Amino acid sequence: MKQSLNRAKLICLSVALLTGTGVGVTYAEDLAKASQNPIGNIVSLPVEVWHYDGMPAGTEANMVVAKPVYPLTVGSINIINRLIIPYIDLDGPDAGADFGKVEIPRGHSGDRNGWGNFQYQAFFTPAKPGKVIMGAGPVLDFPTHTDGLGSDKWSAGVGAVALSMPGSWVVGGLLQNLWSYAGPDSARSVNKMTFQYFINYNFDKGWYLTSTPIITANWEADSDNRWTVPVGGGFGRLVKLGQQPVDFKLQAFSNVESTDNGPDWSAMLAVKFLFPK
Repeated sequence: MKQSLNRAKLICLSVALLTGTGVGVTYAEDLAKASQNPIGNIVSLPVEVWHYDGMPAGTEANMVVAKPVYPLTVGSINIINRLIIPYIDLDGPDAGADFGKVEIPRGHSGDRNGWGNFQYQAFFTPAKPGKVIMGAGPVLDFPTHTDGLGSDKWSAGVGAVALSMPGSWVVGGLLQNLWSYAGPDSARSVNKMTFQYFINYNFDKGWYLTSTPIITANWEADSDNRWTVPVGGGFGRLVKLGQQPVDFKLQAFSNVESTDNGPDWSAMLAVKFLFPK
């Protein structure tokens, strides 16, 4: 069944990429670059579908993540509000799992699904940025998970972004660290770093190449079981479905460094609905 669903997703992506309405070259490239800017002043609704495989004892996982973005302008400052809402489906023996951003302990049934922890990010950026665009702000992580699919701790931290968009390129990085501050004493403390660098090169008609791996470090773990380091990338295209701009992206990653409970590889299909002013 899951193989059929995965094939259907790929077919839908291929049809959208090949048959989407063409848009003007300048408009397509500008909007694609705006879509690739994580602190861009544009309302959007990204939905990512992740598959993780090669975890211990044959465990595999799928995750659907909604990441709505709503910017506000206050004087000379933009406040980029981002919400991360994951839904996780874990299949296989109860060997635990660690996707980097999501760590699932042992102690529950092997096959389970439900919500992960929700996260809120707010980035403060200049309304009129220069050649290097920068932003920083608070990050809040809430124990909203069900069926043991996340940490029981309340966590908070800070995030920072820096990027540049010379010519057809969009390059930069997003760094954040979370620390737990409340929650059950029996739950494991949180002290985790996430770093996502992004490299995009844009072509005509909305096509682009992309690499946006998510590197994580769990500072609470032993030094030899701390890092998740994926490498890889893929491609995407900005199209118009009717009058609606939509950014499609497909990527795959291999983990050159992983935790004991981490996957060997992952793949991601993203669909982002854009609502430019």
